[in-house]
Amino acid sequence: MRAAVLAATVTELTETGYAALTVEGVAQRAGVHKTTIYRNWKTADALVTDALTGHFAADVPIPDTGSVEGDLGALARALVATMTTPAGRALLTTVLSDAVRLPPLAAIKSALFEDRFRRAEPVVTRAVERGELPPATDPAELVKALVAPIYFRLVFTAEPVDGTTADRAVAVTLAAARAGALRAG
Repeated sequence: MRAAVLAATVTELTETGYAALTVEGVAQRAGVHKTTIYRNWKTADALVTDALTGHFAADVPIPDTGSVEGDLGALARALVATMTTPAGRALLTTVLSDAVRLPPLAAIKSALFEDRFRRAEPVVTRAVERGELPPATDPAELVKALVAPIYFRLVFTAEPVDGTTADRAVAVTLAAARAGALRAG
């Protein structure tokens, strides 16, 4: 039931956007009664947060390849692959366009990114332990540096986003981190 509801929520967001999403629509799509949803998620915003967090955690998993370059490369390529699908583009559009005028969606977006930063911490911790990154490297700043060129192309310039974009993002992020530019504080 949980998986069906979360998948239905992502589909509803993709097709209708956040502003038009209803618990009734999600329930109908998932084949459950809306009280089932409310028993598990107290609000529609909690449902959306859980659905988006789970969606991106599954589509953009945190890798453990044995090297920071491999981990960041896998992470960047998974982000590119996810965000260039019709669903990824629709979710990005929803989060960006509605977050400015809908405070609950802004909070959801914030929670989504905080979850991604928290999940990426082991990548930096392992890289520091292996001596690949300086000890004070900030995981959140590293992830921000990694995804910024990808999102910039997706959102602002509409340039192609592909493996080359991912590889360049990794190279720039590693150079900045190794130079000490991504330290905590």
